[in-house]
Amino acid sequence: MSQFLYDFVVLTDDRYVAPTILDENVQNILTEDGLVLDALKANGHRVTRISWSDPEFNWGSTQTVIFRTTWDYFDRFEEWKEWLASTSKLTQMINPYALINWNMDKHYLRDLNDRGINIPATRYIEIGEETNLKALYHETGWTDCILKPCVSGASRHTYKLNIDTLQEHEEIFQTLIVKEAMMLQPFQKNVVEKGEVSLMVMGGEFTHAVLKVAKPGDFRVQDDFGGTVHLYDPSSEEIAFAEKAVAACDPQPTYARVDIIRNNSDQLALIELELIEPELWFRLKPEAAQVLAKAL
Repeated sequence: MSQFLYDFVVLTDDRYVAPTILDENVQNILTEDGLVLDALKANGHRVTRISWSDPEFNWGSTQTVIFRTTWDYFDRFEEWKEWLASTSKLTQMINPYALINWNMDKHYLRDLNDRGINIPATRYIEIGEETNLKALYHETGWTDCILKPCVSGASRHTYKLNIDTLQEHEEIFQTLIVKEAMMLQPFQKNVVEKGEVSLMVMGGEFTHAVLKVAKPGDFRVQDDFGGTVHLYDPSSEEIAFAEKAVAACDPQPTYARVDIIRNNSDQLALIELELIEPELWFRLKPEAAQVLAKAL
């Protein structure tokens, strides 16, 4: 008889355990998590769904936790890091703790670039670095830039800059750089003109893809900002690029979302490799949840 009460705990955050307001976003979250739960149950596993910050739950009672909709962690980052460190000693994590820890900070993109994965040119600004946006603008020579934190999600503190908007963002930049590392990248025009492709990879193999398109007049493709999502039929080149990016990880992830674009030189480039709690759009391809369950 197993020493564990559960084989798997699907992780969410406090807002989505028992929501009272079911708007479209919350319903999508419940649908996505429900598909994973159902797929695990269909494979004979004992499962439940818990908030990662539940103070009453005994994390030693489950063999494995699977990160899904833990979407408040970047707002509770120090608490999150402490929870990860302590809980990783009590149960197995999927994706693995070492991978989660690495993927939380966008310096991971530099590591992947060193392993042969193409990324947009990036200027990292470390905590406490004495500089300003005007100096960075002239140092890089990029006409239009994107500034964002190295630890972020849902476009938190993400700003599009040009010579005319540097001054209005200087105060927030100086406030942020005291406490968190930032990154500056040249604006990629194809994000607006063609959209951003997200390819889902389960157990190392591509399952499905979506195209994320920003609303007219915006550059952010997230639906929080009016972006739209569509099922997408990727090319063999795009699939190979995504699987290569995942293969460059150590240890290997069980699930991954690979966000790619055509950069300003029309080359495939990795925007993000999401290994913690990515939206995987199972609701658009329900059978992919079964692929994930079988890969565990």
